[in-house]
Amino acid sequence: MFDRYLVDVSSVVFTHPWCFLLLPIPLIIYRLIPAYRTKQTAIKVPFFDTLVDALGEKPTEGASQLTPQWWQRVILLISWLLVVAALAKPTVLGEPQVRERLGRDVMVDLSGSMAEPDFTTPNGQKNTRLAAAKQVLADFAETRKGDRLGLILFGDAAFIQTPFTSDLTAWLALLEQTDVAMAGQSTHLGDAIGLAIKVFDQSYYSDANNSEPREKVVIVLTDGNDTGSFVEPIDASKVAAAKGVRIHTIAMGDPTTVGEQALDMDTIEKIASVTGGKAFEALNHEELVVAYQRIGELEPQLYESTTYRTKHSVHHYLIMIVVALYLLAFCMVCLRRWLQNSIVSKREATSLKQSEQQKGACDV
Repeated sequence: MFDRYLVDVSSVVFTHPWCFLLLPIPLIIYRLIPAYRTKQTAIKVPFFDTLVDALGEKPTEGASQLTPQWWQRVILLISWLLVVAALAKPTVLGEPQVRERLGRDVMVDLSGSMAEPDFTTPNGQKNTRLAAAKQVLADFAETRKGDRLGLILFGDAAFIQTPFTSDLTAWLALLEQTDVAMAGQSTHLGDAIGLAIKVFDQSYYSDANNSEPREKVVIVLTDGNDTGSFVEPIDASKVAAAKGVRIHTIAMGDPTTVGEQALDMDTIEKIASVTGGKAFEALNHEELVVAYQRIGELEPQLYESTTYRTKHSVHHYLIMIVVALYLLAFCMVCLRRWLQNSIVSKREATSLKQSEQQKGACDV
């Protein structure tokens, strides 16, 4: 419980250390400047010269100098040291604080209809497209220090699986809970882009510290073409470009597939080009890894951190100690004078009593 009252000496810094040059001033004054003298009135007698001649003394100026006691000297010395230390303005450094500046908001749009087990892992095992995407996204998220990540799932509709967060552990946990067809079997790509734009806008207006706007990036991962969005993907991408949102698209799957799972590469490439992003095609696990590596190169980290330590001045505590010392010295002097007066009063009373007794004895 006393830890917060302890101060590490190594964390004390003096703002004006040159003030310690004032320490020898009292010694210089004591050595070079004469003691203070006061004039007092004296009784004049007409026979002063005769008295001086008779005594054979030459008249000189009288002087009496008060000599402080040892404890008074100690208090004066400590007080002067504390005053000089207070003038140097000692400050105590607090615990190191890290101020982070986040660089980007990255929203990942993940199609929920990727159950096809046509992706081969590095170990040679077959895996679903969604499982492969989870693995690569987890590795990608590890490299996005300083970015806020979000996750949108889209199928028959688009919904937010993870809002923007800089908590990587929470984001990865919600990514792991993602399952095939959570949002339906369709691919409403345009609605997913529109929802991402809306999330960016809401995040900007709800962020109190938006003096430095962050870059907005969307990564769309899909294995099919748009199947009935309220807003066409191209129109949604134009709105995104106007809002300053950059979209990178990754098409997963076989381009020869027909039906709802067919890849509309023209639309996917146009979405990316309209917003200033890049389009990638990933037919296997290696290509998917390369696609995210390229996106990482196109969107380098903007993370900055500044370490600082808070400063708390403690000079006023030194002045408080000086005041307390002087009050203590004053109380000691007053107590000593009171004791001396009491002793004198008792002696006078005893002498008076003895005188009265002697007088009474003489009268008898």
